[in-house]
Amino acid sequence: MAERRIDYVPTNALQFREFMNNLIAYVNKNKTAWAIPAGRLSELITSADALNDLIEEAIMKPTPANIHRRQAAQAETTALLRAFVNQFLRFDPVTDSDRIEMGVPVHDTIRTDHFVVTEVVDFVIHLHSIRELVIHFWQMGADHRAKPKHYEGAVIIWGIANGPPANPEELPNHIMASRTPFKLHFDEEERGKMVFIALAWQNERGIRGAWSEYKMAIVP
Repeated sequence: MAERRIDYVPTNALQFREFMNNLIAYVNKNKTAWAIPAGRLSELITSADALNDLIEEAIMKPTPANIHRRQAAQAETTALLRAFVNQFLRFDPVTDSDRIEMGVPVHDTIRTDHFVVTEVVDFVIHLHSIRELVIHFWQMGADHRAKPKHYEGAVIIWGIANGPPANPEELPNHIMASRTPFKLHFDEEERGKMVFIALAWQNERGIRGAWSEYKMAIVP
């Protein structure tokens, strides 16, 4: 079976909103130094604000029509985001540290043999607040909580299910967590249900290691 490519853009609506808010705030703080065109940033902000309104509407009234409008707006905002990142955030003066802070993948330019990921993730799940779980993760066997050197972070996959999946491909949601701890957000209709979660390290070449064991929690 071909390995699924892990996208850096979250698919979950609330996770996507958090990702966008963080990126926009960081870009806004550095827009002058990075010579970001005001019109392009304004376009991205306007699209994100409109999506946020539709997310709130879909949470309050999760009708098929509201969910469809939210999905269409999220697809449109995602397209604007990808174009913005590729045009303005992939090159100097934006640094790798900046990209890590924004959750944008760092392209590995170091000639090392990072072709095999041998490290394994260990993690615990904590209840945080309504519709949120917090994932604390670290390198299994290590005496520190830092991610392995030259690694992007840990890929988190999760899904609502009645039992552990036969293979990780059955878990529909994924996100790249560049630091620990990391919050997972859920929809109102998922409260009280079982969610299964697994993690794997991914290095700067985009090569992913072995998945951890599955762990289960109840969505608060």
